[in-house]
Amino acid sequence: MLALRWAASSRSRDGVTLNAHTNMPAAPTRSAVARLTFCLALLAGVAFYVACLVIADISLAKLWEGLPRLASWAARAWPPDFSEFPVLAWRAAETVAMATVGVTFGAIIAAPVCLLAARNTTPSPWLQQPARWLLNVLRGIDSFVFALIFVAAVGLGPFAGVLGIAVHSAGSIAKLWSEAIETAEPGPREAATMSGAGQLKVFLYAMLPDVMPQLASILLYLWEFNVRSSTVLGIVGAGGIGQELKNSMDLLQFDRLFAILLIILAMVTVIDTLSAWLRRRLL
Repeated sequence: MLALRWAASSRSRDGVTLNAHTNMPAAPTRSAVARLTFCLALLAGVAFYVACLVIADISLAKLWEGLPRLASWAARAWPPDFSEFPVLAWRAAETVAMATVGVTFGAIIAAPVCLLAARNTTPSPWLQQPARWLLNVLRGIDSFVFALIFVAAVGLGPFAGVLGIAVHSAGSIAKLWSEAIETAEPGPREAATMSGAGQLKVFLYAMLPDVMPQLASILLYLWEFNVRSSTVLGIVGAGGIGQELKNSMDLLQFDRLFAILLIILAMVTVIDTLSAWLRRRLL
């Protein structure tokens, strides 16, 4: 019995595991392979980050040289110039309108696509993957880029911003909505299906009431996000307060620029607070 145990076991010599029959090193243990994999992944991550630092041209010397210039601009920005407050307020309202209408149009586009992309509502698996690819394309291109394209198509003004926000938001809304729909409880859907209800009725009466608070919360979050992001769409001529921001920066009117930044901060704070309150009430 002792001989059998000795033959079936391995022995260690100088910290290396040896096979009892061949006196050769045994295969590495799983923990050793995991440690080696972790070390290689860590080295790869560090190398990738160092490469990013080099490509991004990070220079603390340039930052140090630019600090006096920033301090000069900050001194020239005080006190803020609110002499054109009615114009700036109108531009801020234009920004909120762009985000609101853009998200509404995006939701209309997203509604049918999210049903195709969700695993438990798509009529065919052959349609689910193309729908997800479409959502990745819409989400992968920023609303800033879409606004730039629509400025070339429909001209300067907030309508181009609305279209840019709508197309980009459609991808984000549909992606989040499809994930929320996939988490719906299967019981009501199965009961409605067994009663002979069609697929549309199953969704409207069995699934939608369950996920509606989540869908509304997602829509409010995207509205809040787009109010913040649409403040810069005016830089490409898509309307909103970003256009005044760019004009002030080009003319080095730092006191007016500071006033615009304060208006943007107040606007975004109000929208964020309102959206968070509504989402808390829904969930």
